[in-house]
Amino acid sequence: AEIESQGSKARVYGEMLHVDIPFPIPEPDGCKSGIQCPIQKGHSYSYLNKLPVKSEYPSIKLIVKWELVDDQDQMLFCWKIPVQITS
Repeated sequence: AEIESQGSKARVYGEMLHVDIPFPIPEPDGCKSGIQCPIQKGHSYSYLNKLPVKSEYPSIKLIVKWELVDDQDQMLFCWKIPVQITS
């Protein structure tokens, strides 16, 4: 971690046509997803979460953007991964 924080929150988006569409996740609290809080600068943490794919989602290719932010809404990490949802 580059910063200290009492907690963390995940935000997940599907990026389509350069627009971020929020995806709800069952547990957005990073402290309940493997990160030992409070987050201390200079320490390493492992984060584990799931993104359920519901049957009502359309078959589509998109980019999933996953962010984890601190108490001040500053980025702890962000990654993007190409995804294809099929029925």
